[in-house]
Amino acid sequence: MTTMFSSFALVLAAVTAPVAAQPVPPPPTLNPEQEIAVRCSAAFAIVSNEQARATPLGTGWPALGTRGREFFVLTGARLMDETGATRPQVQILFTRAASDLRGDPAALPARLGSLRAPCLALLDLAIPAG
Repeated sequence: MTTMFSSFALVLAAVTAPVAAQPVPPPPTLNPEQEIAVRCSAAFAIVSNEQARATPLGTGWPALGTRGREFFVLTGARLMDETGATRPQVQILFTRAASDLRGDPAALPARLGSLRAPCLALLDLAIPAG
């Protein structure tokens, strides 16, 4: 699990910096449920990072530091179990999702806004608020 926490930190780093290509086999193709879990994990990493920096982009979401990280870890473990992906392959999936969300900085608030309700519903199902 420590390795997955490290992966969460890597995605947080990917939020602000490009990631160098890694000599890892391509990650597996995901089903729609897995895709949204990866996308939500990336959104949680981005928002958590923005919340830690106290930027306006982090407002309007519940605190995601702990629950977002836990969702990220559970998603990564589930992907490895369901697809046979390695940790580096899962890291690529998370990094790509974060990069896709970041894309055009001007569009990021709208992209995150469109994910807020479905991702928070998924978070509540996976990790109920305590």
